[in-house]
Amino acid sequence: MGRTEFYDDPHAPEPNSLVVAASAVVTDGHGRILLQRRRDNDLWALPGGAMEMADSLPGAAVREVREETGLDIEITGLVGTYTDPRHIIAYSDGEVRRQFNVCFTARIRGGELTISEESTELRFVPPEALPDLPMHHTQQLRIRHFLQHRDQPYLG
Repeated sequence: MGRTEFYDDPHAPEPNSLVVAASAVVTDGHGRILLQRRRDNDLWALPGGAMEMADSLPGAAVREVREETGLDIEITGLVGTYTDPRHIIAYSDGEVRRQFNVCFTARIRGGELTISEESTELRFVPPEALPDLPMHHTQQLRIRHFLQHRDQPYLG
């Protein structure tokens, strides 16, 4: 299934769903950030995805990271909330989503790094290498807020 992201685009399709999602900035012992290269749009992104009915928001982040990377994580904090209505995600199956994403910080507790069906590559990326990766600017924003070590989470 393909995915196209729009931002502040007057030609973007109208959303037909609102999805609550969670993502996580997972770092290793060297300060590198775990990213996945998404199969559906070939862009780099933080691991994460839609909350399920049985999930809490932090639980959704833990589950999604496990499903997408094979790693077991522990949530350690909150980067922020990302609810910009100008960000629209269209899927090839006809879903056009407006997404409400809560981004957490996390540390690795176990597991083994494993590529899932949702990604083509997983990599721990040093912050200075981030500008070289193809990434949607909404992902860059979350990472930038994480790297700023803000006193308060971003509310937007």
